[in-house]
Amino acid sequence: MRLALFLCLTAAPALAQGLDDRHLPTLPRTPEDSAKIAAVLAPPTDFTSPEPFEARPAGAATVRAIATADAFSQHSANMPFEREMDFKLGNALFRKTWVAAPASTLASDGLGPLYNARACQDCHLKDGRGHTPPTPEASRVSMFLRLSTLGGPTPEGIADWIATQPDPTYGGQLQDLAAPGHAAEGRMDVTWTETPVTLADGATVTLRAPSYSFADPAYGPPAEGLLLSPRIAPQMIGLGLLEAIPAADILALADPDDGNGDGISGRPQIVPSAEYGAPMLGRFGLKGGAPTVREQSAGAFAGDMGLSTPLHPDPWGDCTTGEQTCIDAPHGQEPQARDGLEVDGPSLDLVTFYARNLGVPERRDVDDPQVLRGKEIFYGLNCQGCHTPKHVTHRLTGQPEQSFQLIWPYTDLLLHDMGEGLADHRPEGRATGSEWKTPPLWGIGLTEQVSGHTEYLHDGRARSLLEAILWHGGEAQAQRDAVAALPTPDRQALVAFLESL
Repeated sequence: MRLALFLCLTAAPALAQGLDDRHLPTLPRTPEDSAKIAAVLAPPTDFTSPEPFEARPAGAATVRAIATADAFSQHSANMPFEREMDFKLGNALFRKTWVAAPASTLASDGLGPLYNARACQDCHLKDGRGHTPPTPEASRVSMFLRLSTLGGPTPEGIADWIATQPDPTYGGQLQDLAAPGHAAEGRMDVTWTETPVTLADGATVTLRAPSYSFADPAYGPPAEGLLLSPRIAPQMIGLGLLEAIPAADILALADPDDGNGDGISGRPQIVPSAEYGAPMLGRFGLKGGAPTVREQSAGAFAGDMGLSTPLHPDPWGDCTTGEQTCIDAPHGQEPQARDGLEVDGPSLDLVTFYARNLGVPERRDVDDPQVLRGKEIFYGLNCQGCHTPKHVTHRLTGQPEQSFQLIWPYTDLLLHDMGEGLADHRPEGRATGSEWKTPPLWGIGLTEQVSGHTEYLHDGRARSLLEAILWHGGEAQAQRDAVAALPTPDRQALVAFLESL
């Protein structure tokens, strides 16, 4: 057992009080539940055959694996029939192409005026991950730059917060698209430097290191010392199940002082909730900046598309007073329609329901000898020290799809220092400039099938799973070096295991 829960309860009781699961309609676990959970979460000791239920990574919500780009676009398999219409309506809103106001299509106007995409689906194509621009002239849709400067207020009750604030002119992210009559904020430029890495068996892997810049600023110079951080849109599957993992279970995995001496010291991200007005565990976003699927969705509507919601009612999205023409422009809010918002509460709820219920496909080749050998290597190298294989979700009322499921996301949802190579040098909340939240690995082997590419990590720099591993540093340096030293068959087996997820 790691130390974080004890530390939270003893050293920061006010903070711990906020780290409940107030966003979920939970039922208490019984002693019988706890015993059953402890047994099913025990690590494997036999790698000659799959574990029970391993082929169903989302429990009863697992969907069948289909050999098309729609593999991530299926609803939870255990969804009651009467709830499927909400999923389909949420899907329609997720795919909706918004237009700038004023427009004859009042139900779809309000875009921008400054924005990164016109639809959720533009970034999360086929509900999969985004990609880097293939050429310098290509569209940046599905990838953008976060912006911030050091300083600003610190939320009450959150220890170790690193104060940052949006750029006073350009806000929290660079918006490279604009409605007619407006100038886009600028352009994200990226250049690549390639470096060969020779592995122990003599194989050579070329890593590409990116360098990002804010080009052609249209509203004056950005702030001195502006911090940039690239983001590609992550895949959407299994979000409701990650949201349903008990916060106490995640905190119990944390080990901020490396008390067990394994070199891994995960920490929880803790963020203020716009919806609940209290500190909550950060679960979503590449550094855990959002506590719930609903808040993540509302933030994307505001930041990516400039659309108002109950959680972000300003109709100009991320625009600032340094971009007054954006604030003064026509918006899509009509007093007698949609609660005076561009995306009203029921619409936000439908998109949230859709995002919460995108199903995780079943595993492939789970009993293949090479895959099983790769799993043994994964455990032998302590990759599970961050990529925790299994969790059991809360018992829930009103959310049958996520209630009491054994899931296999391969994440601890904690922040880890990944070293200088992956550092963006931009703090976010409690996360330092070299810390990232462990991403889930489920579905990673279907990336090319769904998204049409094999680009990984927060900015897509890794063009293969092996490249992604070789970028690991910091707390994962020992695992990275061990993979580089593996004999060829073992390295291939490890990759085969990852591709089966």
